Amino acid sequence: MSIRSLDGKKCLITGAGSGIGRATAIAAGAGGAELFLTDINGSGLDETVEMVSSAGGTVSVAEAFDVSDYDAVSKFGAEVAEQFGSMDVVMNIAGISAWGTIENLEHRHWRSMVDVNLMGPIHVMETFIPPMIRAGKGGHLVNVSSAAGLLALPWHAAYSASKFGLRGVSEVLRFDLKRHGIGVSLVVPGGVKTPLVGTVDIAGIDRDDPRVKSLVHRFEKRAVSPEKVAECIVSGIEKNRYLVYTSNDIRFGYWWARKFSPPYEFVMQKANDQFAKLLPRS
Repeated sequence: MSIRSLDGKKCLITGAGSGIGRATAIAAGAGGAELFLTDINGSGLDETVEMVSSAGGTVSVAEAFDVSDYDAVSKFGAEVAEQFGSMDVVMNIAGISAWGTIENLEHRHWRSMVDVNLMGPIHVMETFIPPMIRAGKGGHLVNVSSAAGLLALPWHAAYSASKFGLRGVSEVLRFDLKRHGIGVSLVVPGGVKTPLVGTVDIAGIDRDDPRVKSLVHRFEKRAVSPEKVAECIVSGIEKNRYLVYTSNDIRFGYWWARKFSPPYEFVMQKANDQFAKLLPRS
């Protein structure tokens, strides 16, 4: 029951007001998906809806709210379910970033990273995935983590706390949801040319420092476009690919940690299958 094409599929996309979320909404809309879009930025979300519609795509619902607010996510989910039923594809793309060493990071940095980047997707998953399971039609879940969810990048402790966490959730669900015909993709972008690059909060650092500007410039030169990431996401769904890379440098960097992955994946799937036998039959 894998998603071979987004044509006619109901797709929820968070963070659709800019960057990767917007590019993915446009790509999915062009592929014939029926879109359900959210973002904390209402004006950005409106712009995305206009762009999708102008390109011939279909947006059935677009609502601005904060995914870190469980009550808002739950309310939205109930309204969508009542009118449209379950989703076919759920894409957790919304996210924020803050960098810094531990002596410079403030509590608000840690809290906001976990609230938005980890608890936000969890709120979405616990709201939208169970109805997909009950519908029995399969589907796909996309969680956008980061290279910082795979590798120990400098100054990324708070950000990595959230992105490693999302990776862990996704890896468990990869095996757990297989019995329901729901695929899982974990997207691990490196640098991406989004507004986040110019606004990322770097604790304890003067962004006007020429050395910092040089580092940011080097980062931007290696960054891929949001459209490239969107292309990789859509391809990952259609090919039911778990790890979705957007650049070869991240693929190579993580290769060392995956040298012995086939036996691990085999054992994890068998273990999940055995545990599933303990569940009461519906």
